[in-house]
Amino acid sequence: MKPITEVAAQLGLEPDQLELYGKWKAKLTEDVWASVSQRPDGKLILVTAMNPTPAGEGKTLTTIGLTQGLNRIGRKAAAALREPSLGPCMGMKGGATGSGKAQIVPAEDINLHFTGDIHAITSAHNLLAALIDNHIHQGNALRLDPARIVWKRALDMNDRPLRQIVIGIGDNNGTVREDGFLITTASEVMAVLCLAEDMADLRMRLGRIVVAYDMDKRPVTAGEFQAVDAMCALLKDAIHPNLVQTLEGDPVFVHGGPFANIAHGCSSIRATRHALKLADYVVTEAGFGADLGAEKFINIKCRLGGLNPSAAVIVATVRALKYNGGVPKQELLTENAEAIRSGFGNLRRHVENMRGFGVPVIVAINRFAADTEAELAQVADLCAELGVKAILSDAWERGGEGCRELAQEVAALADGSTEDTFQLLYPDNMPLAEKIETVVTRIYRGAGVKYRPAAKRALQELERLGVRDLPVCMAKTPYSFTDRPAVLGAPEQFTIEVQDIRWSAGAGFAVVLTGQVVTMPGLPAEPAAWRIRLDEAGHIEGLS
Repeated sequence: MKPITEVAAQLGLEPDQLELYGKWKAKLTEDVWASVSQRPDGKLILVTAMNPTPAGEGKTLTTIGLTQGLNRIGRKAAAALREPSLGPCMGMKGGATGSGKAQIVPAEDINLHFTGDIHAITSAHNLLAALIDNHIHQGNALRLDPARIVWKRALDMNDRPLRQIVIGIGDNNGTVREDGFLITTASEVMAVLCLAEDMADLRMRLGRIVVAYDMDKRPVTAGEFQAVDAMCALLKDAIHPNLVQTLEGDPVFVHGGPFANIAHGCSSIRATRHALKLADYVVTEAGFGADLGAEKFINIKCRLGGLNPSAAVIVATVRALKYNGGVPKQELLTENAEAIRSGFGNLRRHVENMRGFGVPVIVAINRFAADTEAELAQVADLCAELGVKAILSDAWERGGEGCRELAQEVAALADGSTEDTFQLLYPDNMPLAEKIETVVTRIYRGAGVKYRPAAKRALQELERLGVRDLPVCMAKTPYSFTDRPAVLGAPEQFTIEVQDIRWSAGAGFAVVLTGQVVTMPGLPAEPAAWRIRLDEAGHIEGLS
């Protein structure tokens, strides 16, 4: 690794513009923005993907490899990525810093505690929770309805039994009531941090978070508990973007990590804006498949942040296409041309959706060792029939050199794009129910929406409160266009069932919970934590 001061120097940053966290990590100080804010923006490139499969697609790998490739061909490029959550790192996913020769480093630090941002968010979230219950215990001057406290606790770990709990049991331990935990990346504090322009905006957004309702059904905000100043004190460092590097020494901004199937799944607006002022090309990614990550990136992050992507890269693999074509995971290494053609409908729909936003699209085929030349050629031919280029990515084995052709094609695509073609999916003033219907019918290609009683009540409540001009944040399984994870490919004429709708007033969107999505994940039968160990020399193994 290069000293982080050398990586920063590639962006024109001086050592005194960094807050160092050892030799390899740093935060940008507040005065960086003042020095670069008037510069023109670079080109913003979104990396998204097909719906994820158990075989893996390599979206983060491709994001890192493309950044390395752009710098290899002489373009000044940086990446902007989310920070991994401890829950998935210890659960099913493992580490989230890339792999092979396309990684960001120091990987162990980034995957575990990093610069403490997620811990700060956890603390700020739980401070607010503690103040709410203390308020009730101390007399409840705001007349809170204990049955309508909507602010749960938070923990950055997958812990299934904490989804629904009872608190206050025992003498003088507060009011007995039902409560529960979110994973920290699903916290509205995380969403607020990632959407805030600066500390003043963060303070305002925190203050308007709705945490409860009183006996008259009036929404009660965090600001009414005198919580905001202390929360800001806990978040004063976390709001600043973090700078690390790729294995090839390219600059990477890692900041924020909202869950993609629960929240909006993008790194912070602040980090992206800083990167756009400091680099000519910024490669960022949105979580899971394009139906979740890219849709929210555009309709939430770009809408609220005034961002305009110049190109989109959709990551596909031979294995993912075969899986969507009905091939079981254990048979994916066997050549199967018919399954590729059958599963191509999933990729086709994502390409069509991105084109619908007016964003130029290219497909990156992330190569795996078992892929045959015939299979790779077939994917390229199918993409050509669709009128989109498919470029082979060899980032895992060859790093930036393996993404040289992809980088050239993406740079040409971004350079040739114009802002006047970019469009959001729906206007601000469209009613919430129509926004939900629009996402379901135009992005997922479903027939319509069915609302459970709780969701109907939530819509009526938001209408009563005059809440309308918000984007919708769809909480849905990432594995399917439907709300049922086992339905693969490109289904049509299905119905999405909405379980509930939650108002994230601080973040500025409405979370639409569908299917069986939960805000606190559980651990799998064989957690990734079983593979992680500290060797005798003090090195961490198994975190990948």
